[in-house]
Amino acid sequence: MPAHVRFRHEFIAIVLVFSFATFASGQSSTAPSHSAITHPQVKTLKVTILSTMLADQGIGEWGFSALVEADGHRVLVDTGFHPETVLQNAKELGIDLSTVTDVVLTHNHDDHVGGLLTLRRELIKKNPAALSRAHVAKGIFYSRPSAKGEDNTMIAIKQEYKATGGKFIEHDHAEEIFPGAWLTGPVPRVYPERNWSVSGKVETPAGLIEDNIPEDQSLVINTAQGLILISGCGHAGVINTLTMARGEFPNEPVYAILGGFHLFPATDVQLDWTADKLKDFGTSYLLGAHCTGIESVYRIRQRLGLPRGSAVVAAVGATFVLGEGIHPGRIAQ
Repeated sequence: MPAHVRFRHEFIAIVLVFSFATFASGQSSTAPSHSAITHPQVKTLKVTILSTMLADQGIGEWGFSALVEADGHRVLVDTGFHPETVLQNAKELGIDLSTVTDVVLTHNHDDHVGGLLTLRRELIKKNPAALSRAHVAKGIFYSRPSAKGEDNTMIAIKQEYKATGGKFIEHDHAEEIFPGAWLTGPVPRVYPERNWSVSGKVETPAGLIEDNIPEDQSLVINTAQGLILISGCGHAGVINTLTMARGEFPNEPVYAILGGFHLFPATDVQLDWTADKLKDFGTSYLLGAHCTGIESVYRIRQRLGLPRGSAVVAAVGATFVLGEGIHPGRIAQ
């Protein structure tokens, strides 16, 4: 082959190799990869407890409610037990709930949904959109038959709430409700935590089964410090819930868990197992409200090796502020 022909062939080969390398490089720098995908992060966060048992201001009750304020968004998680509790506690704390349009109901039990209708009817006097959207998980409207009749008050509440112009948004999987804030929807029960104490039955598409509160859901906030879990009762199990959250956010530590976790009847063995799992998740803060249990908070705190101010029994008016930590109130100091 003449030299000039061989040179031309070699030059073309070099150009093709260079062009392919450039194309591949461009593709690798622009094509999205799973590891490169990032979720929005909340920059500012304040969670205020509005219903729980302890109270040095406001009214204490066996129930749960918390106001979540994040990057300008305001969401109420659960509405307490007695119809007036959250309404009165918010007034005493100087909190205006009339600008809150979204409420998350973690499950069907009365101590979490009891204040919904009262709050909606009172707040619409000031703002028709107040608590006009209720986020629930699939299963919350399933029938709970008992010897006394229907045991799920959410069935009746559904009609009354809709009559006020309110709308239920039902979630059957994890969904983002505003940037950086995710609802778990129903949580897979990977571990046998059995964090429920009822003995009733629930009518599901699969038939009448033990009521393990299949609709139990929590709110997960993604921050630069890690994930923050806000739970009503944690009937699905706090570790099951965090395991699900870790699937969505595989590299994030669990910075804080706030709310009710239904650990008050747990044995020492169960509490130690839970604490060890929480340590694996990197948990730095625990604000245990409602059904978490006072002794359970202390035992988990000791097992995690957290300082006193980082694992606290919640009281009405207690807050968690991102970047500051827990402000417990006088009674829970």
